[in-house]
Amino acid sequence: MDKDFTLQAQKSDIQGTETSSNHDEHESVEWFNTLLRQIVDVYRSKLRDDTVGPEGNEIARKRIEDYANKVRPAGFLDHIRIHSIDLGVSAPKLHKAHLTSEASSKTLTDIHFETTYTDTLSISLSTSYLFNYPMTSFARLPVSLTISLSLFKSLITISPPPPDSCAPVLTLSISPNFTLDLTTTSLMGSRAKLANVPKLHELIQHQVRRILAARGTWKVVLPGLSTLSTIQEQVKKEMKEEKLP
Repeated sequence: MDKDFTLQAQKSDIQGTETSSNHDEHESVEWFNTLLRQIVDVYRSKLRDDTVGPEGNEIARKRIEDYANKVRPAGFLDHIRIHSIDLGVSAPKLHKAHLTSEASSKTLTDIHFETTYTDTLSISLSTSYLFNYPMTSFARLPVSLTISLSLFKSLITISPPPPDSCAPVLTLSISPNFTLDLTTTSLMGSRAKLANVPKLHELIQHQVRRILAARGTWKVVLPGLSTLSTIQEQVKKEMKEEKLP
């Protein structure tokens, strides 16, 4: 009798705690911001090969330059020279965490965060735009750029996998309606230089937005439940299905 009463009391306490939590409009995410900041610092350190000072900055600069030239459209852009980089000192800050459940599912609950990111993140580079008419590399237009982050703001959603998923993953995605503000300074030409061309700023911002939107979803494999190759095949399948009319 006493055991039943005690068990019932414990259940009531748990339900009361859950009800109280559900009435909280937003959950504090300071603990997650602290963790995220440390993770971002690890990526910065590894980009520098764990080397501090100017030597570490040079390692990071060279890595970014190598990657930029690997992905550049060689037919339109000459070799890209990275002059300086600033990897920043801050990290995205999450706030106003809240839950939503799909009406069709009683078990799946998405977690939403609002995030803002302001930092000293910047890159300075120079290259040349290639004119290939009437012949290949007929002329070059020198371009110097400095691109800095002013503000990134978005809703981030964390979605759990369905229990019956054949390849269960945790999905993180940013809203397609994110805010991105970049500051750009530019010089174009070799003699009569054009400074801070508005159309160039619009082009750069558009391209960065397009890349973020295209790569704004990350899937995390749940340990022991799937493999990376299985997830890759599942992602390819989903992409094909999205393209179907």
